[in-house]
Amino acid sequence: EVQLVESGGGLVQPGGSLRLSCIASGFTFSSYPMTWVRQAPGKGLEWIAIIGNDSPHYAHSVKGRFTISSDNVKNMLYLQMNSVKTEDTAVYYCARWTSAGGGMDYWGKGTLVTVSA
Repeated sequence: EVQLVESGGGLVQPGGSLRLSCIASGFTFSSYPMTWVRQAPGKGLEWIAIIGNDSPHYAHSVKGRFTISSDNVKNMLYLQMNSVKTEDTAVYYCARWTSAGGGMDYWGKGTLVTVSA
């Protein structure tokens, strides 16, 4: 069974940093690109980063501030969030990307990040 479990969310002040983690199980982690997606309160889903065999890619809204990384030995996905802004407040999800459907096929339950003074 594919499982994705996020952790590391919480309250952070504007300008601060936070690192999110996602542990994956039930599939060959290194064989799939992995993504982070977020949903701000009252808004739709926003894809923010993907990591696969080539260089990571980022949404414009987080480029230069967030860094996605992975550890294929530990089956872990990370999102380092620096210089956070109030508009980064959201539930953050890790999701597996599949080329078969051209989208995300498995999602975690999410972790809430609140950016507030």
